[in-house]
Amino acid sequence: MRKILIDAHTHTVASGHAYSSLQEMARAAADKGLEVLGITEHGPSVPGTCPLLYFRNMFVVPRQMYGVRLLLGCEVNILDTKGSIDMPDDYIDYLDLVIAGIHVSWYKGGTKEENTQGMLNVIRHPKVHIISHPVDGSAEMDIEQLVLAAKEAHTLLEVNNHSLAPQRKKTVARDNNMELLRLCKKYDVPTILGSDAHVSFQIADYERLYPLLAETDFPDELIMNYWPERFFDYLGIKR
Repeated sequence: MRKILIDAHTHTVASGHAYSSLQEMARAAADKGLEVLGITEHGPSVPGTCPLLYFRNMFVVPRQMYGVRLLLGCEVNILDTKGSIDMPDDYIDYLDLVIAGIHVSWYKGGTKEENTQGMLNVIRHPKVHIISHPVDGSAEMDIEQLVLAAKEAHTLLEVNNHSLAPQRKKTVARDNNMELLRLCKKYDVPTILGSDAHVSFQIADYERLYPLLAETDFPDELIMNYWPERFFDYLGIKR
């Protein structure tokens, strides 16, 4: 296996239900040899998360820490089948990285077709970079449509390690992520592995995902965690 150099989806104590500080996360990323760490606090719909002022003030944080490039951003919540998100447009411009995901407690869903259309709208949002755990079962989706739209929009669909934790009881997450990987491989669409770390020890932990990659014989060239320069170029993020 190639060396993991990117973990784009992590949370600090600012998210309200995580357990490490920003500096602790950066230090752990450096200790694991990462080059890029995304710190993406939960959007404002989640109880206990940071206020909007937190995102406005992120300019005070150095973007290089312990030799690791930091991308500070938000995991915004997808709210409905229209693809509405809970981050005001004027705040998105403060973010280095925008991840969007469905969390069932704050999502008003519909049919498979309606859910898919809403997700397609988010995938095509010009300022959204990554879709977190898109097929974990929080809403039924047409996975093939998501993959094709992601390819066109240069938006990354995440395969999320945290979703496969037994405690999460996401019973369809494994099979759905297998299907996502097969379709990404079929259509030559890059993906990204997400730790969704809520404590520093979970950074770059993809142990539940490696069997899926092996079973699908998924090519390294399509896993963005190995390729920092390609990651920045694909998403249009300034280095």
